[in-house]
Order: sequence, then C-alpha cells, then structure tokens
Amino acid sequence: MLILAFDTATDRATSALVGDGEVLGERVSRAATLLEDVDALLRQAGAHAGDLEALAVGTGPGSFTGTRIGLAVARGLGLALGVPAAGVSTLDALAAGAPGAVPVIDAKRLEIFIPGPRVLAPAELAPAPGTVCVGNGALRYRELLEAAGAEIPPDDDERHLPRARFHAELAHDFGPAELLEPIYGRVPDAQQVAAR
Repeated sequence: MLILAFDTATDRATSALVGDGEVLGERVSRAATLLEDVDALLRQAGAHAGDLEALAVGTGPGSFTGTRIGLAVARGLGLALGVPAAGVSTLDALAAGAPGAVPVIDAKRLEIFIPGPRVLAPAELAPAPGTVCVGNGALRYRELLEAAGAEIPPDDDERHLPRARFHAELAHDFGPAELLEPIYGRVPDAQQVAAR
C-alpha cells in the first residue's frame, strides 16, 4: 500500500511517502510548504498522485493553525484522489520515534501538551529523574525540565520531530478524509472569548 503521511501540528512539518512499510522518502519543512513537499516526495519516488492508496495525517495537538492546514490538505487530497485517510495523534507519533520517552509539545501560552492529551504548565510535568522528554515543548522548556531531573536530547536530535513515517506505521481505521477530527487539547480561543 502506498501511503502519504504528514504532520503539520508543530513548528516543523514532516512528510513521508511509505510503500508497503518501506520509507520511500521523507521531508522536514514548514506547514506552508506541505504541498511542495508532497510533490517532491512523489517525484523522488517516481510516483504520481493517482498512485496513492491512503493518507495518514497528524491530528495534533499542537498549533491550531498548523493542525488545520494538515487536515485541510488531507481533506482536499482525499476528495480529489478518492483515497481514504486515518488520523494519528502527533503525541503518538513522537512517542513511536522515541520509545520510553515522554512526548512534550509546545502548546504556546506558557503551556505544554502531554499524552492524554493534557495541557499543563511545564512546571506541573514533574518528570521522574532520568525521564527522557522529547518534542518541541521539551526543547522550549529544557532548562526547567532538566532542573526537575528530566533528560532532554540535543536540539538537533531527530526524536524531537513527529516523523511522518511513524504516522504511516500507526495509521489504522482508514475512512473518508472529511471525517478526520483535530485533537486540540484545550478549548479554542474563540470559545473562551465567547464565554466571557
């Protein structure tokens, strides 16, 4: 099965083309260049969009805008190509790339997303001494987490990226792309404002 996988929920978007479990190509960029990355992956593999059989898409939590970009691209491609899609948590993809580590995504507003998903202040994480934390939230709050006893790999360690190859590996329950739902991890700002 030829699967196009991508995640745009964090500050660094990842994409991969996976054929029968083999990674045919991978890219790391920004959400704004996702379609360019998809085109490059297909050309690199000598494939065409019509060859795709499924999509595996990061559903967050992470950046609201980034998550929406990924879902919009998935819905557009799913409709145009007539292929099914499966959503994969960005936290789950991070965990798959760093077995035993705690995935930590920057939630902005001085908060982080952790498995659950839960949103909390970085000081509330309280990792056990020696716990490895990965992700852009672990990088942003390195000093605080290391002071609490966590171990954070170097900034350029690939375990900090939600690699799209893991989305393809974790994807199941493929269905219509328009049914994919984002994982926001907290109430959207617009709802908070409206509640005031």
